[in-house]
Amino acid sequence: MNESSTLTAEQELSRLIEIVKKLRAPDGCPWDREQTSESMIPYLLEEAYEVVEAIEDGKQGELKAELGDLLLHIVIQGQMASEDNRFKLQDSIKSINEKLIRRHPHVFGDNNDESKRSLDAKENWEKVKKSEGRKSWIDGVPRNLPGLIRAHRVQSKASNVGFDWNEVTPALEKCHEEINELMEVWKARDADRSREEFGDVLFSIVNVGRLMEIDSETAMRQAIDKFDARFRALEDVFEKEKRDLVAASLEEMDEVWDRIKHSVDFRK
Repeated sequence: MNESSTLTAEQELSRLIEIVKKLRAPDGCPWDREQTSESMIPYLLEEAYEVVEAIEDGKQGELKAELGDLLLHIVIQGQMASEDNRFKLQDSIKSINEKLIRRHPHVFGDNNDESKRSLDAKENWEKVKKSEGRKSWIDGVPRNLPGLIRAHRVQSKASNVGFDWNEVTPALEKCHEEINELMEVWKARDADRSREEFGDVLFSIVNVGRLMEIDSETAMRQAIDKFDARFRALEDVFEKEKRDLVAASLEEMDEVWDRIKHSVDFRK
């Protein structure tokens, strides 16, 4: 790669840290100075999702830039913590370094036989985390994660102790069972139970995806993108045919929708 900079990653990181310090200094940027750890949360989440989008789209130039944006937020959070005498950025880096070594005894420990690494890695990781004081095998999954991601992670952790199906079929059957239960409470007009059973349906579907090695959050985003593209195409058809979409019946829209589904590949 032809990079204009000749600085190492460590030197560039040091440069970024100094830039952030300058921005937060009394003679720095007014906007940067007034920010807090809490006020930066929406921007941090936005940058994280932009990294995900760049990865999924395979856009390496954008990924390079978005990783830098995400790193900026890590440095900013570290700088704010340092200013408040809570901790320093190097403390965070030291913490993850020690954690990675501690949780990979198959790599950094005495018994690092190559043939056992892949087999034991996940099991070792969870066992070490449990030994660090966690009360439950499913501890460590943030409550504010998107629901589909959190469901997948909790299910994966429970699977580490054998609480799981060995194949997809019974998980699919469980989905049908949950859907039937949802239909029953919905027909009974029980709103609270309907909400509960609807959640069970979603949770069981995530479980099927996990067993199929499908990431539910990614699959959902792809489904939304596909619907978005098809609906916009539907709007274009009505506009080109000089028809009023708002006045159209569901049957008329379905007819156009079916035409779009069979004429255009929206999977990309």
